[in-house]
Amino acid sequence: MQSSSRVKANADQMSGREATRIALRAQAMRGRRPAGGPSALVRLLGGVQLDTISVLARSHELVTFSRIGPVPRATIDKAFWGPANDTFEYWSHAACVVPLDLWPAFGAKRRARAARGYRWHELEDRDLSCGYVRDCLRDQGPLTARELGGAKRGSTWWDWSETKIAAEWLLDTGEVVCRSRRGFERVYDLAERAIPSSLSSLELDDEACARELVESAGCAMGIATVADLAAYHGIGTSAVRSVIETTSLRPVRVEGWRDQAYLAPGAETGLQSGLRNRTALLSPFDSLLWDRARLERLFHVVYRLEAYVPAHKRVVGYFAMPVLSGERIVGLVDPKRTGETLHARHVVVLHKGAVSQIARALREAATWVACSDVVIDRVTPDSAAMALRGALAE
Repeated sequence: MQSSSRVKANADQMSGREATRIALRAQAMRGRRPAGGPSALVRLLGGVQLDTISVLARSHELVTFSRIGPVPRATIDKAFWGPANDTFEYWSHAACVVPLDLWPAFGAKRRARAARGYRWHELEDRDLSCGYVRDCLRDQGPLTARELGGAKRGSTWWDWSETKIAAEWLLDTGEVVCRSRRGFERVYDLAERAIPSSLSSLELDDEACARELVESAGCAMGIATVADLAAYHGIGTSAVRSVIETTSLRPVRVEGWRDQAYLAPGAETGLQSGLRNRTALLSPFDSLLWDRARLERLFHVVYRLEAYVPAHKRVVGYFAMPVLSGERIVGLVDPKRTGETLHARHVVVLHKGAVSQIARALREAATWVACSDVVIDRVTPDSAAMALRGALAE
């Protein structure tokens, strides 16, 4: 192991292990718990991805749990949304809750979506449908798609109503914004009313937008390549390259990484000894896992979400969650809740000596979601099954 003390302000090279430590610190998985609790996570991470899949809990709740511990789930929702919180929803890496002060930085994305003319669905009568949504929001205040007249035309989630398509289009282009949810439904409001004028009046050109998003991504990752920085907020690598030299990120070389890396200011604090390390199950939509190529570089683990893979082709399971322990991903768990029992339908033990950590992560997750029992169905390799069940029983 190379000494971390050699990484000074003017260093231009570090080991892969040092890069991993820096990344974990930046993502609040190493060091002190984020000051301010769940409400501080959105700003610290630059965005928290949302998803409708809920196995143990929804993804944004799992992200909070993995960093802070067993925070009540209702508390998490209150911390992420509502007028008291400086957040809004937009298309970052994917659909995310992002810090409100990044509103101007997403201006280039809003302009690009407006120029494209559509997202997934075409509007049958854009002027009429968008006008209806604007009028309803102006006259009645913030509304969900259901309150606007219905979110779906049929039984499938993607068969949106004309009103839902219009509301989402206006959100894409910035006339409408989502700053709160009711029952996990987006609540739409007019941006002119919901976004402070100090932010809505700040128009950044495309270059300035890219620079702000690269800075945000760099701080959230600690150390990253151009491709990493592009993936974090969903911008092109060419945009990153055009501004990288004008940001506060410093070029460094990481042993074992093919591409040039960039280090955020102060990120070296992740190398300090004695920092708290988390052992926890991670959501497949966790920002630590967003870029699978980066994940493999940091942890030397190949991981894929199999929720959208036909059941007979799945290797680990529908919602396999990585188990992070300290500086390593030590296992994968495919969980399912049945009443008050947490079933680990498949546990893949990646490190033979880590069964106690995996057991601890399972027990903590079970307690958090009010399960009184944990049952392990299948273990890979078979030779780890007895040790894992024994550790769980301790």
